[in-house]
Amino acid sequence: MSSTVEQTSVRDVLATAVRALGGSERAGQVQMAEAVGRAMEDEQHLLVQAGTGTGKSLAYLVPSLLHRERVVVATATLALQHQLVERDIPRLTTALKGQPGVDTSYAVLKGRSNYACLHRVREGVPDDQGALVQLPEGSMGAKVLELRAWADKEAEDGGSGERDNAPRHTDKEWRQVSVSHRECLGAAKCPFGQECFAELAKEKAQKSHLIITNHSLLAIDAVEGVPMIPDYNVVVIDEAHELTQRVTQAATDELWAAEVERAARRAQRYVDGSEADDLSDAADALRAAMGEARPGRLEQLPVDLGDALVLVRDSARAAISAFPKDKDRDGEADAGRTQARGTLQEVFTTAERMAAELDSDVLWMTEGSERMPPRLCVAPLQVWGQMRDKLLNEKTVVFTSATLMLGGDFSSVATSVGLKPSERIIDGSPTAAAPGEGQPWRGLDVGSPFDYGQQGILYVARHLPPPGRDGLVKAQLDEIVELIDAADGRALGLFSSRRAAEAAAEEVRKRLPHLTTLAQGDAQLPELAKQFVADPHTCLFGTLTLWQGLDVPGETCQLVLIDRIPFPRPDDPLMSARQKAADKAGGNGFMQVAATHAALLMAQGAGRLIRTTSDRGVVAVLDPRLATARYGGFLKASLPSMWTTTDPGIVRQALARLAGKPSA
Repeated sequence: MSSTVEQTSVRDVLATAVRALGGSERAGQVQMAEAVGRAMEDEQHLLVQAGTGTGKSLAYLVPSLLHRERVVVATATLALQHQLVERDIPRLTTALKGQPGVDTSYAVLKGRSNYACLHRVREGVPDDQGALVQLPEGSMGAKVLELRAWADKEAEDGGSGERDNAPRHTDKEWRQVSVSHRECLGAAKCPFGQECFAELAKEKAQKSHLIITNHSLLAIDAVEGVPMIPDYNVVVIDEAHELTQRVTQAATDELWAAEVERAARRAQRYVDGSEADDLSDAADALRAAMGEARPGRLEQLPVDLGDALVLVRDSARAAISAFPKDKDRDGEADAGRTQARGTLQEVFTTAERMAAELDSDVLWMTEGSERMPPRLCVAPLQVWGQMRDKLLNEKTVVFTSATLMLGGDFSSVATSVGLKPSERIIDGSPTAAAPGEGQPWRGLDVGSPFDYGQQGILYVARHLPPPGRDGLVKAQLDEIVELIDAADGRALGLFSSRRAAEAAAEEVRKRLPHLTTLAQGDAQLPELAKQFVADPHTCLFGTLTLWQGLDVPGETCQLVLIDRIPFPRPDDPLMSARQKAADKAGGNGFMQVAATHAALLMAQGAGRLIRTTSDRGVVAVLDPRLATARYGGFLKASLPSMWTTTDPGIVRQALARLAGKPSA
């Protein structure tokens, strides 16, 4: 165990930081900081739930700076990463500069495609045949020129060249000034290697004590085994409730016929034989086979599709082998050839994985549309095994979030990240796991400074009909209108589908025209959030992005509407496969997968309401199953402990009082 001196040191340094930043001591923050410091020192994993307002960033940053070795902090969202890098860490390092035992050096590290590529900016982008093209045709050219000018200015001024700092752009436009790790020439071969933003970021990280990165890069480094981050032994994973989803995304591959054709066209410039033409023929075979297959999960590959994937795999491998090895001119790398080969390698790797039909993978085909052709997708059936073997076995991990206890317990989240409930150390318990055996871990809930029982009401509309497949019905729309009318706006609507959000917005606009009603898609999310905050008599309706990413304290948001329990769609291929696998293993697939997924989202959604100690309001769930179904108790136990009612009259009166309306 850590000594009292070491624990006092964390407490003292935290107190110094809090005073310097003009804050006040919070018991939960102190408890968390000491627990994080102890976990790092004892090399034991920690799950710590810290409610909104605890100040958890400071509670893990202080022990991270005090730790004797490098610490990596991984976040899920750009918003939190931006908050850490632009606000929390600079203020903290300034406050602690000169403190004995505190190393305040830090760096930000992202995947290569998050940085502008100076070779691509200055030399152009390879076209489908591999020739470098200076500018794309049409209106995109002006935006690319703007991005190139920005990247050059960043290089002149010693900037980071990060995408987050670039002028507004689309994904397609950014690809004109960036490269993936497979397309990169490598610093040694690139004429701009000395200036490379990605390489400079890696160099800075190599010299820094604290590295801020994201879940995806952490997954590639630790789980996929591709070295991306300088050596470290401790990682703090913030927003840890999103980790399994991000690791899954990082390990998901896609393949479609047009992408195979593109790889073939690029290869034709460099391959003298028929290998590139053979790959083009394989693309035709893949398109034909996908045209015969049905969208959805492919539990067993149709024969034609399996044959087409093997053809793509073998043709891509042959084309890679046929690439010339020694055609650099003047000792410089040929960017077109490097990137063409990288594209071929991606096609080969994905086709090989799909053709293997591994039990550990889930394969499915998406629906095609006018804008997007059908795609084959492959994702891991589960990721906890990889995380246990590759991350937990190698590093000390601190997981933290405002929502880690689902159903009132850490077990669901712990299991999902590779920790076993039986390995949990519970002080004083005779059944505690023995230190040094398996992956011992502790779970800690430091609570929240908010009094949810006094500040919030959970209203379950038990009288409404259960939600059906046809979207919102009249009774639900009436309920939404009545609640928003009572609240005089001030409402955030969290809906299970874009169609439901738009239907509710249309109804409220029609029946409450004196209020401003915004729907996701009307404008970019930052603009919608700005309008929502500017006028309290506003409603904002949307889907998943709003469930997790919106922070609007104060009277702006006094009503959070949830239209239905957000279970995964029955036709979601990956979630349904995971549910079946849990059932097959003797568990309860519905509770382990569907209910856990819903509990996590509901906890995040309900968390939009109370953001400060002065906030008051109502979370209204328009799905009666929360009160009537057997799993309702598990879901409610995952939510903040608000006072609960099923009486619509009481709720409307409470909302009217909050809005300052005269009582009836």
